[in-house]
Amino acid sequence: MQDLDIIQQRMREFAKARDWDQFHSPKNLSMALSVEASELLECFQWLTEEESSSLNEDQLAAVIDEIADVQLYLVRLADKVGINIQDAVEQKMKKNEMKYPADKVRGSAKKYNKYE
Repeated sequence: MQDLDIIQQRMREFAKARDWDQFHSPKNLSMALSVEASELLECFQWLTEEESSSLNEDQLAAVIDEIADVQLYLVRLADKVGINIQDAVEQKMKKNEMKYPADKVRGSAKKYNKYE
């Protein structure tokens, strides 16, 4: 995920050039991330399952922007708290593989603690 390192550096430079680092506390960044995730949800609000899978050009453009916003805030937050996203993702995937063994969960959306 070398690309994330590049994005992280660009975000640092972007914030520094605007003197925004003072506002980029983990608290503020996590709140901003939540807002952007909510704006992504808004793109799908009131759509049917089928409509959500076949977005028009304008809808898709809005989703692209919101996904980018979510990613940028997530990268910035991880940088501020010293988390390597690639390592975190690898660790979480291993945990999920243990919690959700394919032979037990295939085809089911139950939570991990609901499997026997």
